Amino acid sequence: MKTRSIFLLLPVVLFITSLLFGAEVPYLKGRVTDKAQILSPAVKQGLSESLQAHEKRTGNQIAVLTISTLDGESIENYAVKVFESWKLGQKDQDNGVLIVVVPKDRRMRIEVGYGLEGTLTDATAGRIIRTVMTPKFKNGDYEGGITDGTKAVIKVLEGGVILETPINADSTKKSNSIDMDSPEFSIKERILVGACIFGMLGLFTVIGILNPSQGWLLYFFLIPFWATFPNAILGQAGALSCLIVYLIGFPVTKFFIQKSGWYQKAAEDLRTKGQTIICGMTIRSGGSDSSGSSGDSGFSGGGGSSGGGGSSGSW
Repeated sequence: MKTRSIFLLLPVVLFITSLLFGAEVPYLKGRVTDKAQILSPAVKQGLSESLQAHEKRTGNQIAVLTISTLDGESIENYAVKVFESWKLGQKDQDNGVLIVVVPKDRRMRIEVGYGLEGTLTDATAGRIIRTVMTPKFKNGDYEGGITDGTKAVIKVLEGGVILETPINADSTKKSNSIDMDSPEFSIKERILVGACIFGMLGLFTVIGILNPSQGWLLYFFLIPFWATFPNAILGQAGALSCLIVYLIGFPVTKFFIQKSGWYQKAAEDLRTKGQTIICGMTIRSGGSDSSGSSGDSGFSGGGGSSGGGGSSGSW
């Protein structure tokens, strides 16, 4: 009970710590707050006028914030904190958008108010980050990236569509290797999420290879998971490589293992006794269960006027 209480309190402690020691929320003095000092006065003036005109047409409030670094705080938490402090959007409509750019951390986020999530979806926000802002930022053009990204957000909110940019020579070169610049995750996030994804897929793959009874069922069952889950960490090229390795590696490995004495004995035990033990797992002809037990898995989420919608990216 005490251990469970610690795990329940841990997210609260981390949240309070981020509030106490995270990056400071600046005062809202205008539609464009350039704490990182990467925008010229002319660009700030132009952005402010565009955002003001959009607000008059639609009522939506869009704000732009640049800050040099978040001192280790996640950009998702910081964006929500700023959004709630600034109270963007009209009351009871939640029609605000916050664009945050952190040059030293090489991170950015488009935080979307709950009332606009149906128009400026997470996928669309990610597309703007990936195809409009990131290429500019990689070339050191912060003014161009922020200006074009803001215009793209306005375009979507006023009924326009943002298309994927054509593949150029540089992107073609990247597509031939594992895409470690896939959007949505920083390198630390990719390591943590990747450990979870590949740990689970790897575990069930090993069980399938070692299982004389349900092995091939698991092989076909895991194909769609190997085809989709790695894409979030490695990109399309990386996910395709993983899938090919899995499709070939699983049957080849199983073919050689089937010739071993212990595997044949396990198969015989299943036929005669209905169960066998492999690597500490009791495998029955109808399935398998491990000798240990796993804890309850939970799902938690948050609320607020921003709704937590939007997308993050890095360059």
